[in-house]
Amino acid sequence: MTRDAGLVVAVDCSTTAAKAVIHDPAGQVVAQAARPLQLQQPRASWHEQDAEEWWSATRDAVAAAVAALPDPALVRAVCLTHQRESFVCLDAAGRPLRPAILWLDGRAHEEIAALGTARVHELSGKPPDTTPAIYKLAWLARHEPDVLRDADRVGDVQAYLSWRLSGRWATSPGSADTLGLFDLQRLDYSPELLELAGVRPGQLPELVPAGQPIGMITADVAAALGLPGPVPLVAGIGDGQAAGLALGATVPGVAYLNLGTSMVLGVHSATYRWDPAFRTLAGAQPGAYTLETVLNAAAYVATWCREQFGETGVDGVVGSGLEAAAADLPCGAEGLLTLPYWNAAQTPYWDPLARGAVVGWHGRHTRAHLYRSILEGVGFELRLHLERLEEVTGQPVTTIRMVGGGARSPLWVRLVSDITGRPVRVCSDGEVSAAGAALLARGYLDGRGRAPDDRPAAEVIAEPAGYDVTPDASTATAYGALYAVYRTLYPQLKSVFADLAGAAAVSAAGGPGSSPARSAGAPGPSEGSSADRG
Repeated sequence: MTRDAGLVVAVDCSTTAAKAVIHDPAGQVVAQAARPLQLQQPRASWHEQDAEEWWSATRDAVAAAVAALPDPALVRAVCLTHQRESFVCLDAAGRPLRPAILWLDGRAHEEIAALGTARVHELSGKPPDTTPAIYKLAWLARHEPDVLRDADRVGDVQAYLSWRLSGRWATSPGSADTLGLFDLQRLDYSPELLELAGVRPGQLPELVPAGQPIGMITADVAAALGLPGPVPLVAGIGDGQAAGLALGATVPGVAYLNLGTSMVLGVHSATYRWDPAFRTLAGAQPGAYTLETVLNAAAYVATWCREQFGETGVDGVVGSGLEAAAADLPCGAEGLLTLPYWNAAQTPYWDPLARGAVVGWHGRHTRAHLYRSILEGVGFELRLHLERLEEVTGQPVTTIRMVGGGARSPLWVRLVSDITGRPVRVCSDGEVSAAGAALLARGYLDGRGRAPDDRPAAEVIAEPAGYDVTPDASTATAYGALYAVYRTLYPQLKSVFADLAGAAAVSAAGGPGSSPARSAGAPGPSEGSSADRG
């Protein structure tokens, strides 16, 4: 079949920005633009956004990218990828009934404790955790019942943008699944989980396989985007799966690693599995699955350290000197170990009460020691994730393909390779999730008329550009000894974290000398990533 010579617009509506990236048939970026998104934190651990900003930022980013083209008529298709687990509730006129609740929102800890059973995990593939929307929907049913009762539509980011672009309330299984309402083995909504969350089937978006058309972008929207006429909107997937698609992590042995605000590692699975060692998602390819490990605070903690303890460098950036100073220190930061659970523990413990800990302080330690121990702590956590993942699946991870803000740190890349003992390919610093969406759009254009299951695998497997880092064998013994200590920290501190949470609740309730809790700041934008986390 002759390859379509047109352009595709890939939109990544992430936590921090909507980005439009236009690719040519060879996969080269020919134009791009971005518009920021505001993060609202009305209370400590609450994270919300105005869903209408998802649309306005997407519209303006696409319009700006299209305006940079010599001939907008060459655009043949649009495809979406997005932050996962975030959701919006709309009235019958399509207006948000309240701000959208995001993936990193932590308000539903009581619902997680009450509803996060092994049965829910088995059906949804999602261990009890702060991220799946099912628990926040249950929170709404309990605390804001009018919202779910009056909502005409409840859906993910792609569903909302698809409706604004094409007039159809629809999304893909790889997007809707992350809400935690799916029976993953059937790849359809679960009546049992919907009842638990308080959601009606008629509120949810229709399902369209990834890479297949949702519909045509309407004429008035096309005009607002600067397109001469309607083009097809192709169903996309969540940003993590899209990144894995672009990085070629759709074959055994290859893992994608997004070391951004959070840390997400994902591998392909041809069969359905569920275990606390990972969370299971609908995969980038029909009938396949993605197994992901998660740490909600990776570059988040590094940014926190630089901002709180760093000084303004000659480049005008606060904390920029910590990187060079930490690189001059020996393995193990002279006995300092950091447990990087600033935003709770995810894989494999799934403990919302866990918190960060730094162990081993002595008088020689400096700010640079703390910074290095944070980077190493994330590396030790990744090794823990990898070993648990391999133990459960029986499939070794032989190559890690790395993107995100952390991939711009040569020191951190080196530590990841040395601590895990795996080769790391540092991939292009471009918009990798958007590149995955572009592959889906291109696959549709090149394969129109074929059934989705008939697409050759070569059309959705990529070999990303980048450079390789191999582990330094001379550090293996030292890091092996330190890792043996690291893996004992959480089990020994688990009860301490629970006791601390109880004591903090008493203090916050108004004990002598107490003061109102202050909402933590948002993650530093410098460590954002094209696959934010969700």
